[in-house]
Amino acid sequence: MFVNNQYVFVNQDIDLQSNGNIFLRNEGQLLQGTTSTSLNKGAGVLSVFQEGTSDNYDYNYWCSPVGNATVSSGNENFGITMLHVPSSLLVSNPATMLSASYDGLSSNGSLSIATYWIWRFLSSANYSQWIHSQANTDIAAGQGFTMKGTSGNDNTNVGETAVNNPGGAQRYDFRGKPNDGNITVNVASDNFTLTGNPYPSALHVNAFLLDPSNTDCTGIAYYWEHDKTVNSHFLLAYQGGYGTYAPVSTLPTEYGVYVPATFNSYNIDGTLNTIGSSSGLSIQRKYAPIGQGFMVKGTVGSPTAVTLKNSHRTFYKESDTYSEFERNGNSQDNNTQSEPVNPSAQIRLNTIMNNQFTRQIALVLTPTATDGIDRGMDAKSPVEETIPNDVYFFLDDSRYVIQGVAFDINKRIPVGIKSTDNATFKFDASMILNFDESQDVFMFDAMNNTYHDIKNSTYEVVLPTGVYNNRFEITFKDFNLNSESNIKSELVIIQNNGSQTLTVSNPNALDLKSVKLYDITGKQIFDKQSLGVQNSYQFSTNGLAGAVYLVEVITKDNRKLAQKIIVDNQ
Repeated sequence: MFVNNQYVFVNQDIDLQSNGNIFLRNEGQLLQGTTSTSLNKGAGVLSVFQEGTSDNYDYNYWCSPVGNATVSSGNENFGITMLHVPSSLLVSNPATMLSASYDGLSSNGSLSIATYWIWRFLSSANYSQWIHSQANTDIAAGQGFTMKGTSGNDNTNVGETAVNNPGGAQRYDFRGKPNDGNITVNVASDNFTLTGNPYPSALHVNAFLLDPSNTDCTGIAYYWEHDKTVNSHFLLAYQGGYGTYAPVSTLPTEYGVYVPATFNSYNIDGTLNTIGSSSGLSIQRKYAPIGQGFMVKGTVGSPTAVTLKNSHRTFYKESDTYSEFERNGNSQDNNTQSEPVNPSAQIRLNTIMNNQFTRQIALVLTPTATDGIDRGMDAKSPVEETIPNDVYFFLDDSRYVIQGVAFDINKRIPVGIKSTDNATFKFDASMILNFDESQDVFMFDAMNNTYHDIKNSTYEVVLPTGVYNNRFEITFKDFNLNSESNIKSELVIIQNNGSQTLTVSNPNALDLKSVKLYDITGKQIFDKQSLGVQNSYQFSTNGLAGAVYLVEVITKDNRKLAQKIIVDNQ
């Protein structure tokens, strides 16, 4: 059976005789209607292609869609000896296993895989650790595994959208018995487990994470991202981290929230050294493509397992908008399954630490959220507490990188900070999605009872070594001012670039206490005080660099107006 660019649905089980095969090509997929236990059997194989996105120095996280093909019924274990490299549309050659080398190699017609980099990460009541699989056939259905990519190129064209390996994107042919039915994965309290999509079809990640029977996990998925600019196998040179995905809802219009990884570096003993720059990846995670691996975390208490089901499977192409195998967000345009989208309002807080490292956390504003922990929405931080500098939402005495709240202009959201050696922190909340553009966003600093506009400018603070969980809050109004009084209709702010003049018109004769101008970094350009009552006020912008600036006007009765202007003195 040859399935090209579409799907085939099998209502019950599949029996592939020794000379029977199913070929899934050009994003073809297989779905089944089995309600629980797989009855698939046969020595024939299903063949499905998937491309990694790493070179010989970098990891991808995988989860095999097939297992060993035998006449016995049911899902079976997988091993990388079952991986092939395609030589034509239907014919593939078994990959060569390299046990004495750290570098996988790709060339025309051949593929060599370094077995040292094949690891599983399992959690149960008795163990939680990396387990070395190498070339063993011991990877059970639903268990994820790590694998580094290959160096070299393979320009063989097998009728897909690209050649076998144009460089750092090796195509693998998974050949074996197709996985089917309920697949159970053990989890342990507050521990990670490496799992993923175990089927030869797309997985609806939101449906899996938010399944009412899967409350043994937190409802959050974590995806490994490796800094592909670092070409080394040495631990001290590694830079990588986990991106965090919160599904938020199973509604068709909701595609969830993904916070990219902040790259970590490592000490020689394997402990974290520091937090580096954000990967900046724009990834859609609602649908996991064939072969995609990710981590889940067991809830605190006595969890046992989560279950992947056929009801979580769907036909959704990786080239469409909401399904990507760990790659930059440049999907193709043939969105054959495009969906209407009405994402939740989001505020992304980017924090630059020591003018070098960036940490991003996301605030989701949705009426369905509570002030407590919402499963599948509030996402715990994936990084360890041993890192020297960090920024997070402080919720229920824990660190979170995604927090959901119902919007209330009077709400205050605690932000925790860990600092070492007088680290510098610059807060910026200018990344806003589906949220009222006129709504203020402030960072409150309890040390001096001050509010700082972080939507239109940045707030910078230097903190001595310590953990600050009760000092900083995100707020939506400056409680030191009568910010509910609207003066936007009473003042007019105009930047005239021809005359290089900033004009504040005051037709209602308000008594102005101050007019301040800031650049986009939060640096104050000028502060004009005690302006009194005039019809208008003029301020020179001669000599200012062409850029976006923020004008802040405060009246004598402490009402405030903030507005952006664009200066162009060319």
